[in-house]
Amino acid sequence: MLCLGIESTAHTIGIGIVDDKGNILANERSTLTTESGGIHPRKAVEHHHLFYKILLDKALDTAKIKPSDINLIAFSKGPGLGGTLRVAASGARALATKLNIPLVGVNHPVAHIEIGKLTSGFKDPVILYVSGANTQIISLAAGKYRVVGETLDIGVGNFLDAFGRGLGLGFPQGPKIEVLAKQSKTYVELPYTIKGMDFSFSGILTKLERMKNKPEDLCYSTQETIFAILTEASERALAHLNKKELLVTGGVAANKRLGEMLNTMCEARGIKFHQVPKALSGDQGAMIAWLGVLEHKAGRKQTLKETEVDKNWRADEVDVIWN
Repeated sequence: MLCLGIESTAHTIGIGIVDDKGNILANERSTLTTESGGIHPRKAVEHHHLFYKILLDKALDTAKIKPSDINLIAFSKGPGLGGTLRVAASGARALATKLNIPLVGVNHPVAHIEIGKLTSGFKDPVILYVSGANTQIISLAAGKYRVVGETLDIGVGNFLDAFGRGLGLGFPQGPKIEVLAKQSKTYVELPYTIKGMDFSFSGILTKLERMKNKPEDLCYSTQETIFAILTEASERALAHLNKKELLVTGGVAANKRLGEMLNTMCEARGIKFHQVPKALSGDQGAMIAWLGVLEHKAGRKQTLKETEVDKNWRADEVDVIWN
């Protein structure tokens, strides 16, 4: 069985094709970038409409298949920006109708988790999910991915982007902050905001906006502080839940320094650790297609009405029927 997945929750439009064994046949994407400032939802919608057909044709060509070879269509139903979500939804509905094949709308955070479990082979990990709007510590229990800790204000990716905008960096700012952080070893004290397995970043951002230190020192200090917070919260979750595997996934999971800190903690505790590869940590269609395969094989069916987008759809609202 071949599934084509379409991702368009925010700044990236992606189309991936996977088989029911988890082999990725194609994974094409395009991300809206800027020289300065952040992402504008209208510009993102225009970008996604522009690249949808280009990426669809490219994915089919890369996989060396015809549209008629596709057996299932999956798309990111939510959470995300309403306008960009509708790009994937409309494209998926049209393609599924044309090919007369099943259609399934899937949860974006859960797709990040499942592609991480596929690449790691982990069965029951604690998941540190770090992306733009979402920062959560998650564990599977009683048929749902339960959120045991999360940001109380903004996601770590959005925090990094807001901080980077203040430095005059273009979108996405996170990778540029990582580059600047490597140019310094000077730590500037910042607030350390954690309570149990929950944490917050808005106070740190306010403090940074008032500081006049060198950009590279601020970038270094920011990474060291927020990644220490995430590492401490993850360690607490591992101990509390008595789990032996830690998986970090989502766009910010590509950050090497975050991976280093988490790996050091896991080695000290005898925990297995997996950092999702960069090609699969950010938003892309292969993860959407793989979750579509899992849900379809488990028997999930959706009417056209049930494929309406939901920009506030949380991971812990999904019934995990495929585990």
